[in-house]
This record gives sequence, C-alpha cells and structure tokens, in this order.
Amino acid sequence: MEASGDNANLVALSLLLPEDLRSELLRCCGSSGWVEGVMQRTPFSSKDKLFEEATIIWWNLPPSEWLMAFSAHPQIGDASALKSKFAHSKWEGDEQKGANTASEDTLKQLADLNAKYLAKNGFIFLICATGKSALEMVEALQLRMLNDKDTELQIAAGEQDKITKLRLMKILQGFEEKTQSFQYSLSKL
Repeated sequence: MEASGDNANLVALSLLLPEDLRSELLRCCGSSGWVEGVMQRTPFSSKDKLFEEATIIWWNLPPSEWLMAFSAHPQIGDASALKSKFAHSKWEGDEQKGANTASEDTLKQLADLNAKYLAKNGFIFLICATGKSALEMVEALQLRMLNDKDTELQIAAGEQDKITKLRLMKILQGFEEKTQSFQYSLSKL
C-alpha cells in the first residue's frame, strides 16, 4: 500500500537528522521551547495531528517563549530586514509581499506605526500577513494600537500560531516537491 502524499511528507519530516529538523522548525517558529516540544513529539500520525500538537505546545509556552518567537520576525514592511534575515528562503519574504508593492506613504505609515507599537508594547507588531495588502496591515495596526499590552500579547501569539501553521505547510509541500523532482529524475534513467 502506497503512503499518501501527506503521510510521506510526515515520514520525510520525521527522518530528518535532529539538527536539520531543528533548523526547519525554527523557520516556522523562533521559540526554542516550541521547537523542542515538536521534536519530542515527532513522528506525527497525520498533518492534522502535527498542527494540533504544534498549537498545544505553543499555547502552553510561557510568554517569554512567545516573545522569543516574535523577535525572530522582521517588522512588517521592513524590506531590508526581510532580505537580510531570510536571504536563504523565498517563502518567508513572500508572507509580506503585500508590503512590497506599497506606496512610499503607506510604508512610512507602517514604519511609524511599527515604532509606536514597539514602544507601547515592547515587542514588534505581528500579523499573519499572507494575502493582506499593506493598507490592510496599516488598518490592523491602527486598530490594535487601541489594545492594552496583555491583549496584544494574546493577539500576537494567535497570529504567530497562524504563521507557524502556514510555514509547517510550506515545509511539508517542500518535501512533496523534492519527492516529485526525485521521481521525475528516476523516470529519466
């Protein structure tokens, strides 16, 4: 019986050397506590189980781990930070591509609001930016500036959970692409 694509990708994930698995998981979430928790639970029986466990681990971490994860992100709209932080990978930068086409005025607004948010809360503004325009991110930032720090910590943690799941999907999809490429290469022999 042939394993489904999802199961094959989960097997590939579980077969990574510990240092490679750690590196891949850190791309998903910058919390070392989260990474260690996921590594301890590997292998996973399904993609849903991976996401469920990843979420359980995340929400059971102390806020210091959340802040560690937040600090692994560049500020929304900071193109130079995106380029230097994620030079090795296309998909992290793609998450903020809505900011890449923003006008100078919108980028300035983002930068100003980011600075105010950081000063107010002590951590960067975090939003799952996939599919959002720069203007939508400005509007979200403006609304979230009205929240107190504790509320924002919870909201940002929820956004990190969304980002983590999207990135886990990208890792699994990457295994599928590598497998398809390998199968294609074998078929040409």
